[in-house]
Amino acid sequence: MQFTKWHGLGNDFVIVNGMKEHIADYHKQAVAVCDRNFGIGADGLVVLLQSDIADFRMRIFNSDGSEADMCGNATRCVARYLYENKITSKTVITLDTLAGIITPELIFQDGVLATVKVDMGEPRLKRSEIPLVGDAQEQVIHAPLEVDGELYHITCVSMGNPHCVIFVDDVAKVNLSAIGPKIENHPQFPKKTNVEFIQIIDRQTVRMRVWERGAGITQACGTGASAALVAAVLNGYTDRQATVRLDGGNLWLEWANNNHIYKSGPAVEVFRGEYLL
Repeated sequence: MQFTKWHGLGNDFVIVNGMKEHIADYHKQAVAVCDRNFGIGADGLVVLLQSDIADFRMRIFNSDGSEADMCGNATRCVARYLYENKITSKTVITLDTLAGIITPELIFQDGVLATVKVDMGEPRLKRSEIPLVGDAQEQVIHAPLEVDGELYHITCVSMGNPHCVIFVDDVAKVNLSAIGPKIENHPQFPKKTNVEFIQIIDRQTVRMRVWERGAGITQACGTGASAALVAAVLNGYTDRQATVRLDGGNLWLEWANNNHIYKSGPAVEVFRGEYLL
């Protein structure tokens, strides 16, 4: 199987052109490929396929084999992969995902790729849209959540996948590997959730650490950064444009007047090769 390895701020993916390569079991293959000792090593496996409603279909499988609805960092990597491998000549590409149509745009300056901008769509705020148990129409903003006897205040957003955002004074003090899976699997979240801990630096800057549903601690999360900006605005902490500082680097986010979230950041190819199935 021919593959290429990419990362967006350290959130890394194995990308496979499913229009040429055959994978019998995506879920099983993702676990094997993503293993950092016995496989290639990645947070996820991304398979590109034909689509009847968009330029391409993108399926994303986490390192535990579960399928993700969407991934912002993977979207940037896929857009650059498709363009640089001449699979498309478009610089604005539509991708069919489980979260709907996502549109990345390659931004050039003086003929050189400067960044990849992704229209992440509109945030969804109702409990039924995220989802959370409880009143279907209610929004969850600074709401209490008890975990192992400790009280957290959570703001929940869906960016096509569920996010639970928690603001803290110092993200470095959060034991993410301990608390992350407990919140991910909390009974309040019937489809589990991604978990973001956010530290406010100023009105244009936040620091974020993330526990991803199905992948654990990752260096960056594009949908999580989008959810973090929405949560910060809803709680009155930041403006509608901000830089999100992640373990792997920075993303620039804007919650525009059309209610869409726009995210800009890098996409880097690491290596390519042949995986022996």
